[in-house]
Amino acid sequence: MSDIHVDTELEALIVIAKRAAERVAQMYAEHLRSNIEVSFKSPNDPVTAADRQANDIIVAALASRYPEATVVAEETEPSAEDLLRLTMGGRVFFVDPLDGTREFVEKRSEFATMIGLAEDGEAVAGVVCLPVEGVVLAGRVGAGAFVEDAQGARAVIAVSEQGQFTQARMMVSRSHEPPLVAPLCRRLGVGEMIRCGSAGLKVARVAQGDAELYVHEGRGMKHWDSCAPEAILRAAGGRLTDLEGSRIDYAERDLSLSNGLVASNGVLHPGALSAVTWAQRQAARVR
Repeated sequence: MSDIHVDTELEALIVIAKRAAERVAQMYAEHLRSNIEVSFKSPNDPVTAADRQANDIIVAALASRYPEATVVAEETEPSAEDLLRLTMGGRVFFVDPLDGTREFVEKRSEFATMIGLAEDGEAVAGVVCLPVEGVVLAGRVGAGAFVEDAQGARAVIAVSEQGQFTQARMMVSRSHEPPLVAPLCRRLGVGEMIRCGSAGLKVARVAQGDAELYVHEGRGMKHWDSCAPEAILRAAGGRLTDLEGSRIDYAERDLSLSNGLVASNGVLHPGALSAVTWAQRQAARVR
């Protein structure tokens, strides 16, 4: 614990996220017993009462504790004023109350509750809770990252130092694998592919050193999917950019990650980026 620095604000975010995650865990147990109702925001975008209730818990708590900050949450339609405030910089909390709703619905435990903090468009702090496991990952850029187990014990986390793609592990979506993933893995000679739900969980595995790479293509992800895990990954020594190597700008009104993302242990980042364009061309040929 002596090597873990947790400031007052990050500790407060952990408390808020854990409260919401506990509610998600309760509703997941209910879902396992009797199937809670599922509706759809779009054909491939399910939502449940667990999403909404966790969203309400977090948004209310953040508004009470940080009334001056902007809060952008997945299940709360951002107002025109909130979107305008994004472009003005300052502090913005990005909330994904249940990242991995599809896995929740399918009764897989691969989902997370996340709160990220961006300052002047840059992810700086984040909390990712795994409701079923009772595990919390948290970090602040420049101050390090850690994991808290279900018993409350904390340990520093760091990315792996693996520098060979043939020995690397790549996180891959369980439900919607981007077309470029297969050719990218062939090009790089990735040693192992690990399928998993929840974008936040996949990035968290890289931050913990349990994998070295995660690549996502397309507009399906939003800023609330990436802010918290990016902050934790960078705090743990890793790197996250879009597919061209540019940083994610959280001060944009467009909340979509329109150019995807690459999350890595840092060492493998340049090689992964250099192979992405080739993999995209290969994928386009078979579409």
